Amino acid sequence: MKFSFDFVGKRVILFAVAALLLIGCAASVVLRGFSIGQDFAGGSQMTFILRSEDDEKLEISTDIKGDIKAIFEGKGAKNLKISEGEEGSIIVDCAELSGEKQLEIKKAVAEKYHINDDEYSFKSVSGSVSKDLRDKAIMGVTVAVLLMLVYITVRFDWRSGVATVVCLIHDVIIMFGAYSLFAIDLDSNMIAAVLTILGYSINATIIVFDRVRENVRHNGKASFAENANKAINETFTRSLNTTLTTLFTIGMIFILGPASIKAFALPIIVGVIAGLYSSVCLSTNIWVLLKGKKAFEKAE
Repeated sequence: MKFSFDFVGKRVILFAVAALLLIGCAASVVLRGFSIGQDFAGGSQMTFILRSEDDEKLEISTDIKGDIKAIFEGKGAKNLKISEGEEGSIIVDCAELSGEKQLEIKKAVAEKYHINDDEYSFKSVSGSVSKDLRDKAIMGVTVAVLLMLVYITVRFDWRSGVATVVCLIHDVIIMFGAYSLFAIDLDSNMIAAVLTILGYSINATIIVFDRVRENVRHNGKASFAENANKAINETFTRSLNTTLTTLFTIGMIFILGPASIKAFALPIIVGVIAGLYSSVCLSTNIWVLLKGKKAFEKAE
């Protein structure tokens, strides 16, 4: 049994759902803001595993976090953020520390808890380096979107190019909404996540657009809107199966992976779902909308 739904006829409802999602993401960004990672904000990060005098790994408790916070603040560290890492480690992000200062803090922590040197690490990113990384990230995403716009415009027409870019922006905004809502650090992993979703979304959209073009070519007597709606229905099962297959893989990575992988996988999961919605429910409908009344006119 073939899937059949009037996507074009229900375009107002589909647009309204997308608008509500975007408003929700914008509200999260305004009310909760973003958790800016060290890569973009600059600063220092110390990672270590705490052990007892008997060299047994200690579980990170609220009391231990309080002790660590007091030690760092006592040494003048600012903008503290304490979190748990892989293998029971504790991660402390703060404003940029000098090498001498981080050794003082390490010594102070070691006086209260035992730390093995091979379970301790320190890294620091200066403000200028983080700014350069932010600028390159913005430039990379912008260039990618512009190249996609040119490609789609050449392959189809300018209306489809605009529709594609609108959908890509929709997907990225929803992904950033996930970063805000779940307080996931915006760091260098975000660049890979965004580019992954852009590539996934445009591939799904091109599949639909190709079918629209084929339908117009072989069924010229029908209106563009009719051919477009038929194309969405013909490719829906393929789009859904592709998305589910992708989600199964990323979902297992999210469930079984360590904390750092979960923070990378969750925005991609959200972005993949957003990409399915935009490619099926929005992209072709925006193309129809941009064509105006001509989209509903049948050939003589």
